[in-house]
Amino acid sequence: MGSVTDFNEKQIKILQVAETLFAEKGFDGTSIRNISKEAKINIAMVSYYFGSKERLLESLILYRTSDLKSQLDSLIQENLEPIEKINKLIELYINRINSNKGIYRIIHFEFATNKRDLNFESFTELKKGNLKSLEAIIVEGQTKGVFRKDIIIPLITPTILGTFFHFHMNKPFFQNLLNLKTEDLYNNYIRTNLTKHIQQTIKALLIYES
Repeated sequence: MGSVTDFNEKQIKILQVAETLFAEKGFDGTSIRNISKEAKINIAMVSYYFGSKERLLESLILYRTSDLKSQLDSLIQENLEPIEKINKLIELYINRINSNKGIYRIIHFEFATNKRDLNFESFTELKKGNLKSLEAIIVEGQTKGVFRKDIIIPLITPTILGTFFHFHMNKPFFQNLLNLKTEDLYNNYIRTNLTKHIQQTIKALLIYES
């Protein structure tokens, strides 16, 4: 089940319900029965489509993340300077995570605790593919002599995502500190100020000091 088109309407309904419940109750706190009841789809049908709860989670992650690869591929082909490509990649990452908070919260917290191993092959392949796209942009910048040669490329993604997650996980603190009283103000701040801050951080890591 590599792409979104592999899922039929019923499966997508099950995945969307599972995403909401996993994000609200946690993976362990959600049963196939809960998902079946909420989706109004027979429990035998849910099991037939996905087998175990773990397999359902795998499918959900692929459903939510598989199209990122094609977006990154087309970004690499764009006629832009390497730093502009990096800026667009950061924007793409932050926008996607911010509009799909449910699935990323599940990935980040269920699995950061090492309670469960999320190294199933398809997800690992997806992450490797995304890393290759980032690598291609950085190598292009290095070849052009604009990016440093000593960049540890695999650490760039955690630098981008870690900043976002720390901000988001301390949402009440930052809403109060930065006077972001409404959801709109908060999301707008992420799209503008936080994204720009991350872009400046990554730029400082990539570009030679003048």
